[in-house]
Amino acid sequence: MAHLFNRNVLLGVSGGIAAYKSAELVRQLQELGATVRVIMTRGAREFITPLTLQALSGHPVHTELLDEEAEQGMGHIELARWADLLLIAPATADLIARLAAGRGDDLLTTVALATAAPRLLAPAMNQQMWRAPATAANVATLAQRNFRIVGPATGEQACGDVGPGRMEQPPVIAEAAAAMFSSGLLAGKRVLLTAGPTREALDPVRYISNHSSGRMGYALAAAAVDAGARTTMVSGPVNLQAPEHVQCHRVESAREMLEKCQQLVSDCDIFIACAAVVDYRPAQVQTQKIKKGAADSISLELVKNPDIVATVAAGEYRPFTVGFAAETQDVLHYARSKLQRKGLDMIIANDVSASDIGFNSAENAVTVLWPDGEQSLARASKATIARQIVELVASRC
Repeated sequence: MAHLFNRNVLLGVSGGIAAYKSAELVRQLQELGATVRVIMTRGAREFITPLTLQALSGHPVHTELLDEEAEQGMGHIELARWADLLLIAPATADLIARLAAGRGDDLLTTVALATAAPRLLAPAMNQQMWRAPATAANVATLAQRNFRIVGPATGEQACGDVGPGRMEQPPVIAEAAAAMFSSGLLAGKRVLLTAGPTREALDPVRYISNHSSGRMGYALAAAAVDAGARTTMVSGPVNLQAPEHVQCHRVESAREMLEKCQQLVSDCDIFIACAAVVDYRPAQVQTQKIKKGAADSISLELVKNPDIVATVAAGEYRPFTVGFAAETQDVLHYARSKLQRKGLDMIIANDVSASDIGFNSAENAVTVLWPDGEQSLARASKATIARQIVELVASRC
């Protein structure tokens, strides 16, 4: 069954009588696992109150494009980046026309222009309006721009007419939303990936580590499941819950991570090394807590940790192997060097010197490289980036 686990759905509600169904749609999306935020047009607020959708979604409803208070927090660009899916239900004839014309004259149409997320429309209007050549042309234009359409249904309408134009029922719309993330691109494949940081003990209370939150790796695991893969993850210590349908093995150190990967790699087709593995570990781990003495400094001897992705790439059971290159300078140069030196099939390069992407951020922007090509993925949520990476992996493995 399709699901929306770990997905951010931005629900746009425009001004039609079917807006009353949006309350139930919020519930249906949440039952499939989504986090839901709502944008309402001025017309929508004539049919249903923002308070209703705020209470159901658990988040403030966004209504104004030029809202100073909203811009300080989650303005239109932040909303556009936050969304894994923009779902507009109901989508009236007027809204469809404005979207087809490329208008950005309110918050909802502006977000529709600004988002890189998939966009799904559930039309709702009088049957004659739906049959009008102008509406048909507008819908065709949006379809060419990769908008997806669900419905409309046929039946009795609020005005008394009978015909096509009724908004589809919320369960149908929610299932259509979930199906957009179930690509089947990796159906039958087995994916093994690593995520999070590692910790290298100094003594019983201290360790060496890094700032990795694990979000990118966990987003990749969710994307692999959505693509139909049997997914296993080896995770360093993070404060994240494993995505649904992912078998998760938790480890601490680089050597523990390598050992677990070597146990599992013969049962995978694709290996994605997303973990931020600590390069060096203390040569000796003290059995008791190191005490602060009179000296102003102490020396610490470090030894190199095993290179997990290079070991897998050179192993007997070699899957399609993907690495990550988290760099602070000359990002593409160092990434291309790692791709060749470690014998990888693909590498994802990201600039971790930028504070608003990469480590401890909800967003990322990366370049994916392979031996004879590369593709840049623009800044977006890590869930969106993860889906794009999985699509590229599926196209080449």
